Amino acid sequence: STPRVPVMPPSCDPCVATRVPMGPLSLLLALSLLSPWGSAGGSCPPRCVCASNLLSCSQANLSVVPAPLPRFTAVLDLSHNNVTRLRADWAPARLPHLHALLLSHNGLAFVSTEAFTHVPHLRHLDLSSNRLRTLDENLFSDLGELEVLLLYNNEITTVDRTAFENLGRLRKLYLGQNRIARFPLELLREGTRLPQLALLDLSANRLRAVPAGELQALPAWLRDRLYLHNNPLACDCLLFQLLDRGRRRHLSAVEDFQDELRCFLSGPTALVKILDLAGKQPLNCSKAQEAVLEAHLGDSVTLGCDSRWQGVRSRHWVTPGGERVLGDGGNGSVVLLANGSLQLRALRPEDAGTYSCWVAGPLLNETLYVELLVHNFTLHGPHDTLNTAYTTLVGCILSVVLVLIYLYLTPCRCCCCRGTEKPPAPRDDSINSSVLSTTPNHAGGTGEPCGSHVASTAGTGQNGRFKGGGTPPLPTRQGPKAQRKVSDPDSVSSVFSDTPIVV
Repeated sequence: STPRVPVMPPSCDPCVATRVPMGPLSLLLALSLLSPWGSAGGSCPPRCVCASNLLSCSQANLSVVPAPLPRFTAVLDLSHNNVTRLRADWAPARLPHLHALLLSHNGLAFVSTEAFTHVPHLRHLDLSSNRLRTLDENLFSDLGELEVLLLYNNEITTVDRTAFENLGRLRKLYLGQNRIARFPLELLREGTRLPQLALLDLSANRLRAVPAGELQALPAWLRDRLYLHNNPLACDCLLFQLLDRGRRRHLSAVEDFQDELRCFLSGPTALVKILDLAGKQPLNCSKAQEAVLEAHLGDSVTLGCDSRWQGVRSRHWVTPGGERVLGDGGNGSVVLLANGSLQLRALRPEDAGTYSCWVAGPLLNETLYVELLVHNFTLHGPHDTLNTAYTTLVGCILSVVLVLIYLYLTPCRCCCCRGTEKPPAPRDDSINSSVLSTTPNHAGGTGEPCGSHVASTAGTGQNGRFKGGGTPPLPTRQGPKAQRKVSDPDSVSSVFSDTPIVV
């Protein structure tokens, strides 16, 4: 007989799987369990469209932010509604995944300083096309990861100096089409408030002046994204030179808006293009050279490679002689610094010329030129060496001093004669007269004062006049020269000196 094999029931067979057909209802149930908007993750707010972690409530005629908001929301679009006030409790629970919040076109007039406490990871915030008038103190201080902030097309007139505190990662700030009258220079100073800021839009505001000198000192990659067009700026040569350099460097903020960069001249004149001020009256601005450095022999200078590309991959320098600088050159006189600048030490006359900096940027390459002028003399020589001009000046001063000493400080030989009335000189020559001198002759070794000698009437000369010293009377001469007198042989007076020469 054939042995009987026991038959196992289907429910007990471990190798047999029971296949149950799945209907539409079962499929929806499975999707609801996998979707974040299922019963475990919350439901999509009314009048909103939900897709994955995106929540769009745009043009839903909302006056308040819908609640509750799912915790996993990454993008929240509330644009084109009527949310006029953003209070601190608009997000009662923390939204750790929210990185983009869109609130444009809402008539928003108030934003609480604690409105962003529960969204610390926000990277994109759009508050454009609203009615904001002031940016209060520490308004965005809770957004340490914010990268893009859109505030254009508002009514902003006042920006608090601390409104953008703690925004260390902010790269783009749009403040155009507002009513700002003061340039917020503190936002641009490198390494202070916004160290990573690469774009600042201040177009279509009420700026009348900008600090052109300080803006020129900014890196070129930041000046490339500084938009100042459509402002009622006052015409100024420094402003012209700032923008003219930007045009020659092909900076987009200048090159793309040349027609909108206008300014007011003094007086009731129309707007003029800032870039047309070169040689135009009354300012007659001159074009500034791009990069020219002046130095002296023996100095050390640093040539900057001011590229408009922020993420530079590589750069190298080429000297005026055509040599490529890769590192230390020669005896260390040419050094390539870590920031891409070229340092020249102990300058020589042959170091003068035009240096080229070749930059490989993230999008395009750029070549910058720096002209170096080396003056053929040292600015500060050794201490024991006097400048020729200085020596000449000192010599002239000493000569003048010596002349003054000679004229005014030389002692008088007959100081006692001053104030004594001198008798009138005789008409004829005598031993007491000289040709051109008024100094009286000395008495014959007596040493008596000039005014103490009294003439004696013992000796009477010609015409009854006294002839001192026993001079014989002059003989009478005939002819036309009878009036000529003979000088006293005992004394000869100097012609051009105050001191008589005694023979």
